[in-house]
Amino acid sequence: MAATEDPFPRPPLDPAALNAGLVRPGGMWERIEVVPEAGSTNTELAARGRAGAPHGSVLVAEHQSAGRGRMGRGFSTPPRAALTVSLLLRPDVPPARLGWLSALMGVAAVGAVRSTTGVRAALKWPNDLLVPEAFRARPGGGDGKLAGILAEVDFSSGDPAVVVGIGLNVSQAPDELPVDTAVSLRGEGAADLDRGVLLASLLGGFEELYTMWAAAGGDAERSGLAAVYRDVCTTLGRRVRVHLPGDRILEGVVTAIDAEGRLVVDGPEGERALSVGDVVHVRPAG
Repeated sequence: MAATEDPFPRPPLDPAALNAGLVRPGGMWERIEVVPEAGSTNTELAARGRAGAPHGSVLVAEHQSAGRGRMGRGFSTPPRAALTVSLLLRPDVPPARLGWLSALMGVAAVGAVRSTTGVRAALKWPNDLLVPEAFRARPGGGDGKLAGILAEVDFSSGDPAVVVGIGLNVSQAPDELPVDTAVSLRGEGAADLDRGVLLASLLGGFEELYTMWAAAGGDAERSGLAAVYRDVCTTLGRRVRVHLPGDRILEGVVTAIDAEGRLVVDGPEGERALSVGDVVHVRPAG
């Protein structure tokens, strides 16, 4: 009796093809390295950056065993089931504008997911990649988290080096996901689960956005990044509950995302601009 073919195969990435397609003279990407396993691609690439790795270095792990998310949250991924990648950047922009790099990654990820898989991804402030409830394959379960993004800045060498990482769920089954609110492209009915195609689209989109942002000196408004971010951010206009440092909570309606990327919330004491906080989208009553 013939073996049943796996409907969701998990082939390895092809680093030679990725480098041939994305590394070019005058381009942004220096080298795309694919490793079988890493604890955290951000941690490993940051160490390489301190040892002199150049701007445009890319590290991808087929299996990430100790990934790090926002607010110290950890996660791991099954081998070849997710896209776990970090980028090393050395931008010549004012340090105050470096916070836009995680948003830039988020915008690039939304574009890559939408164009290659057909899944209607969006962002939750500041940089969680979601499938909004209205576009879920099985509505009724709230927003589903596809990916988290983490940017870290290192000033140890004088000029800032930034590592931006993303862990995107691709082919995981429900029981392989870390929490009930997480989803995968497979579970959301993606038309294509080819991680190589997805990574190429992600890096291509990132390079285009980064080139405009860097040319504008990191000015997100002048480069157009802020406008594109607002367009794909589903938090804008929503009622939210924001968990702030010190166990404080702010509830209100998001009225804007300002030029610094801060969330402007109209709460009980008027409008307040937030640069940090864990946001929960409050579902409408009824």
